[in-house]
Amino acid sequence: MPGKVSPDDLLTHVFGRTGETDETVIQGPAEGEDAAAIDWPGGTLVVSSDPISLAASQVGTLGVHIACNDVAASGADPRWLTVVLLLPADADSAALEAITTDLDTAAREVGASIVGGHSEYVDALERPLLSLTAMGATDSFVPTGGAEPGDRVILTKAAGLEGTAILAADFGDDLDVPEETRNCALSFFEEISVTSDARILREHATAMHDPTEGGVTAGLLEVGRASDVRLEIDREAIPIRSETRVLCAAAGVDPLTIFGSGALLGTVPADDCEVCLEAFADAGLEAAEIGVVREGPAGLDIDGESVEGPITDGLYPLWSAADEDEDEGVVQGADTD
Repeated sequence: MPGKVSPDDLLTHVFGRTGETDETVIQGPAEGEDAAAIDWPGGTLVVSSDPISLAASQVGTLGVHIACNDVAASGADPRWLTVVLLLPADADSAALEAITTDLDTAAREVGASIVGGHSEYVDALERPLLSLTAMGATDSFVPTGGAEPGDRVILTKAAGLEGTAILAADFGDDLDVPEETRNCALSFFEEISVTSDARILREHATAMHDPTEGGVTAGLLEVGRASDVRLEIDREAIPIRSETRVLCAAAGVDPLTIFGSGALLGTVPADDCEVCLEAFADAGLEAAEIGVVREGPAGLDIDGESVEGPITDGLYPLWSAADEDEDEGVVQGADTD
């Protein structure tokens, strides 16, 4: 099954092999940390890289926002992007035009400049493969691993926004879902950016994290493990939109374990929680308190039950099934037990 490299393999094979030691590196590779932080004359330079390899729709838009979200979730405003775009050998110029137009539009939306990259056609690819590096500057870096016991856990917008939009775009024709629901879900692509969310949350946050692959569940687990704390979460407190519930039910996937870009996780001191939520309300943005940070073994409890990782994103089995049954056009639901 495709997905992230496990934390154990990262620890064994990746984190100890990072080249020369550099004293300007404030945050290097670590579990749950999606961005690096480097001391430089302008403050702290935040750098993050992310690929888009399976989504068939709006890969340029998703690529920009997903890369920039990690920078924003570290307390910085995204400013620069580099783009690596690999296309299937049989792709035509229309595919290149569509992707680069989306890249340009999304970069302008977040105020970032595309400063370089690479593009080519590759025989082995069936879908476009896009990888972006985003950079930004801040005076106050916010890590994933900064949560403290007693903090409150906040989630902006709602769970599974990116995954819901992908379900509608990539699988909607094969799911028994009303057209109105699908059309509304497609609009979630317009909410993938968390730069506005982060500008509010970073004023209060001890930790921030952008839940992507594996959804809100994976994101929460990563915050807990990175911070060496235990997150206690109330599932009913997690906002889930009706379109997400309908599409996930039709596809047989858990809304909390599908791609979660568009939401932002954060922990804030208890005394700051209400002020932070009021700031979101004043800005017309959704946010909810969903749990509390406790001492204890690093990890995550949802409704009192321990969640063990790694979390496999619920969309991966759907893509695999679609590839296997492409001629029949059959999409099978994923087993989330």
